[in-house]
Amino acid sequence: MTIKLPKDFFFGAAMSGPQTEGAWNVGGRLRSYWDMYSDMEINAFFNNVGSYVGNDMYHKYEEDIKLLKSLNFKSFRTSMQWTRLLDQDGKLNPEGAAWYHKLIDCANENGIDIFMNMYHFDMPEYLVKRGGWQNREVVEAYANFVKIAMEEFGSKVKYWFTFNEPIVEPEQQFLHGVWYPYQKDFKQSINVQYNITLAHCLAVANFRKLKAEGKLCDGAKIGMINCFAPPYTKENPSANDLEAVRMTDGLHNRWWLDVVAHGHLPQDVLDTVENDWKVEINRRPGDEAILAQGKVDWLGFNYYQPTRVQAPDSKFDENGLPCISKPYIWPERKMNVYRGWEIYPKGIYDFGMKIKKECPDLPFFISENGMGVEGEEKYMDENGVVQDDYRIEFVRDHLEWIAKAIEDGANCLGYHYWGVIDNWSWINAFKNRYGFIRVCLDDGYKRKEKKSAAWIREVAKTNEFE
Repeated sequence: MTIKLPKDFFFGAAMSGPQTEGAWNVGGRLRSYWDMYSDMEINAFFNNVGSYVGNDMYHKYEEDIKLLKSLNFKSFRTSMQWTRLLDQDGKLNPEGAAWYHKLIDCANENGIDIFMNMYHFDMPEYLVKRGGWQNREVVEAYANFVKIAMEEFGSKVKYWFTFNEPIVEPEQQFLHGVWYPYQKDFKQSINVQYNITLAHCLAVANFRKLKAEGKLCDGAKIGMINCFAPPYTKENPSANDLEAVRMTDGLHNRWWLDVVAHGHLPQDVLDTVENDWKVEINRRPGDEAILAQGKVDWLGFNYYQPTRVQAPDSKFDENGLPCISKPYIWPERKMNVYRGWEIYPKGIYDFGMKIKKECPDLPFFISENGMGVEGEEKYMDENGVVQDDYRIEFVRDHLEWIAKAIEDGANCLGYHYWGVIDNWSWINAFKNRYGFIRVCLDDGYKRKEKKSAAWIREVAKTNEFE
């Protein structure tokens, strides 16, 4: 059966500055959280590969953009590194700005719209040492960074995004303790999440002001990109299971949806956090007015896996911190064994319909979706081409559910695949490869198409597939 997507449905690539650019000490770039982390604890990174090289896009951007064009992609999203654009005094770094001008010009010349995200987990080191997102001064510094970027590139970049996955740093650094500083402190986590939310809102306010002043492209839009995962629980759930679903959805999904669609945080979530869990959020007078400015023009929806939860064994852990839920293992789940993530394409439909229901005036696009696989060398044919039929199946199955969501009224405008060109992935480095294009680390970071490249090229050309 042939499945057709709307003719104006766009295909593109998703990537980030810190995961692709490399050139960590070139052109006046400052050190980032990841450079600091790599220096401190290189053995925390797979194969001891730190943040320094990415996939060398800094030197290969012209080749990479031509590759994207060859795949019939009409857009790509990357991020502008705070560490490259500004110096330590918060002033424009001319060398960094010059490189971003070249990147943007190259994309525009090749007929590819650049979707510019302004933050992808890459805090400058000097601001990390001032407390990072725990410090309100850093919130203001971020808003200044975004303002300078928009003033510099506003005539060339039409599509802006404040954050990618703003839930990740609070969780990985302060809740689960997976990334440095390895804290497990719900209060710190929720306050970092709150401050990032304010930073988003201030950035949107700057965008609106600059647009009103005529300093941005005609039709310029601003959005947020977040990793949304619909929460599910077991059949015949208890009241406590349903409460675990409510608060998982509240903290991970509705927190952000309510801000970008309605200009406020979900009151029921705040009530639970502050009244039931007795966790203080460091709110200040005037914050509600800031939050009211957080509404966006459209939303980026990253989707990899569902969240399956059930009631925790107790409401609080041994340190007195709230327990939101514990994992529920669905007996019928299908796993990507390399990444440890469940493959559940219907989740992309379910959350698309949630956006339609709860935020009916908010258009969205799939801003990340992809499959990371370790050891792809074992799938190479005699010509060294990775035969990644598993990736074709993964993307096809998700696109089928996207098509159904659109048919059922979801306002989904396009699809960006994550990691079209293999890139560095935080502490996993190059452990799991996502790309349609392989990066040959032992051959000067040479690019080589995988089998999936030919498949996606045809899909992006015709907007249909079998």
